[in-house]
Amino acid sequence: MSDKLKVGILGGTGMVGQRFISLLENHPWFEVVTIAASPRSAGKTYEEAIGDRWKMQTPMPEAVKKIVVKDVSNVEDVIADVDFVFSAVDMSKDEIKAIEEKYAKAEIPVVSNNSAHRWTPDVPMIVPEINAAHADVIEYQRKRLGTKRGFIAVKPNCSIQSYAPVLTAWKEFEPTQVVVSTYQAISGAGKTFKDWPEMVENVIPYIGGEEEKSEKEPLRLWGKIENGVIVPETTPLITSQCIRVPVLNGHTASVFVNLGKKATKEQLIEKMVTFSGEPQKLGLPSAPKQFIQYLEEDNRPQVKLDVDFENGMGISIGRLREDTLFDWKFVGLSHNTVRGAAGGAVLCAELLKAKGYIDKK
Repeated sequence: MSDKLKVGILGGTGMVGQRFISLLENHPWFEVVTIAASPRSAGKTYEEAIGDRWKMQTPMPEAVKKIVVKDVSNVEDVIADVDFVFSAVDMSKDEIKAIEEKYAKAEIPVVSNNSAHRWTPDVPMIVPEINAAHADVIEYQRKRLGTKRGFIAVKPNCSIQSYAPVLTAWKEFEPTQVVVSTYQAISGAGKTFKDWPEMVENVIPYIGGEEEKSEKEPLRLWGKIENGVIVPETTPLITSQCIRVPVLNGHTASVFVNLGKKATKEQLIEKMVTFSGEPQKLGLPSAPKQFIQYLEEDNRPQVKLDVDFENGMGISIGRLREDTLFDWKFVGLSHNTVRGAAGGAVLCAELLKAKGYIDKK
């Protein structure tokens, strides 16, 4: 019998759910044994439920093809054989909040890709290299929920991954003001060019809710646990614009920064490329060996060349230079459905397992 933790995927038929399934194929710690989705998919094999909608570039893993999809709302049935679940359900925010809490109260840890619980004060929102210590708030959350094992942890919005790690690496230079424009891939909306032909040769200068997330969520990552809740930081002041561009995978960010303390270009690059955290110390299976790389060429980072750095779990930065209005400017790139979504959640689950929050039932 496998000693791997048994995993359920909630919302396993959507794009992020599919990414979870492809990333977890042959994972050394986790094994997908249950897939849940909407009632229209329930009762079908996973292969039947997906049909011609498999959106990954690698084939569907053989191990999941014959798994019979369960109804995500039938919690007792879904949790029968799992130690914890990943959540990528496509519902309204209130419905997601309710269903994820239902699973947690049924004593199942929930690691969520959804935004519904990102501002629940005792739910940790984790980028493992940045704020692994926020896992400590789980004990307070369990007291509120009345659980021994069950809890909810979330990962932040995909768009912030291409610049928040850099600002974290530069913390000692005290970033005070940040202007960021993100150029976001269509897979961030769960789409491919096949099902969103309007995006071919097009740019849409609005993505609902993204700008507020881009401005506020980094501050929560940098916050502190006080009286059993996470209190966000108040600086730096961040303003953003978020634009949808005709790219399949990869969110690019153009960033301008003012610093409270002077720094040289060499110091800033050195802080980025040497920045690491708990995943690297612990040698977690999905952790990039190098979290942030700096590319010297003027035409990098590029989606086609750099989005898969460290299997999509690393961040690529380029064009760092002094600015006429701000102190510095740079361009960042991250893989939005790997580091920014399913891969970030898998790394978060690995961290929580290593810290003892996720274990066998």
